[in-house]
Amino acid sequence: MDFSADQPVSSAISESDRRRHTRFTAKVQIELRLDGDDTPIRAETSDLSRGGCYLQLSFTLTEGMHVQGRLWLDGAPVKFRGRVVTAHPQFGNGIMFTEVEDNGEQLLGSYLEAIVD
Repeated sequence: MDFSADQPVSSAISESDRRRHTRFTAKVQIELRLDGDDTPIRAETSDLSRGGCYLQLSFTLTEGMHVQGRLWLDGAPVKFRGRVVTAHPQFGNGIMFTEVEDNGEQLLGSYLEAIVD
C-alpha cells in the first residue's frame, strides 16, 4: 500500500541541507559596503564558512542586496563580493560570498582549518 499521495509535500529545504560548506562559530571583524554606497558598515561575524558568514546587526539589510566586503583574518584582509541571503529583523544577516579576491579563498580555508585543529 502506497501512502505517499496522502503525505504532505514540503518544498522547503532545511537550512542545514542548503549549506555547501561547514560553518564555524567565529568572531571575525568585517567591513561591508553596499553596492553604490561608500559608507562602510563595520561588524563582527558570529558564524563563518568558505561560502559565507552571518553578522549580528541591530539593523538588517534587505535580502538580495549586493555587498562588497573585507574580512580580517589574523590581520590579513580578505576581499569579497557577496549577496544578502537571510535577514532576521533586529538580529542580523546571512551573507553568501559570490566572489573572493586574490588568495582570499586560501587564507579563508587556512583560517577555518585552524579552528578545527
